[in-house]
Amino acid sequence: MAATALNPVHAAPAGARNIVLVHGGFVDGSGWQGVYNILKKDGYNVSIVQNPTTSLADDVAVTRRTIARQDGPVVLVGHSYGGVVVSEAGTDTKVKAVVYIAAFAPDKGESVSSLIANPPAGAPVPPILAPVDGFLFLDKASFAASFAADVDAAAASFMADAQVPWGVEALTGTVTEPAWKSKPSYYLVAADDRMIPPPAQRKMAERAGSTVVETAGSHAVYVSRPQAVANLIKQAATAE
Repeated sequence: MAATALNPVHAAPAGARNIVLVHGGFVDGSGWQGVYNILKKDGYNVSIVQNPTTSLADDVAVTRRTIARQDGPVVLVGHSYGGVVVSEAGTDTKVKAVVYIAAFAPDKGESVSSLIANPPAGAPVPPILAPVDGFLFLDKASFAASFAADVDAAAASFMADAQVPWGVEALTGTVTEPAWKSKPSYYLVAADDRMIPPPAQRKMAERAGSTVVETAGSHAVYVSRPQAVANLIKQAATAE
């Protein structure tokens, strides 16, 4: 088939060509659109997981079904709480590597709840409201400053108003055997993150033995700096 302006043809990338993107809490998969567009343009097959964020088990099940639909090796990518999901789901035999984007990278028996239980002195406190019916939201008035400080103001406002309820059961779900112990891992540290403190990100990345890239960016770095995120994913996909 010939390439046209509306239907470009790209050579298949070397290495893993299947990328699976997993979002975190309070948001849905639409935030990956910038990263998706870059990777698709570069010839990758990209799938977006839409987690219900009701429990870790439910989110892992949805992610594993997405992995199962792929026709070859997979690079599995998680943002924020999505890092817990990919740590658990990434042991799948199709997964070549796991990529953490300003994400939690838990060890066996750890959860979001345990990882945030003892924040370092002076660390920003995420504006998480008290749970209602077992679900959490961020305070809308503080959403942009805490989650998306470098995102266009209108887009950040939309993200705040379009929040997905995050189940308390998802926060307390524990990992049984983290993928980073058996698969190559990559970690993008967002240096201006006010949800997961950058020192905590660096510590988790070091523990996992990840290849680390650090960039300026808020917790929503996957939205504000899609090229930096896509570059690390492509590095993971093409590594020998």
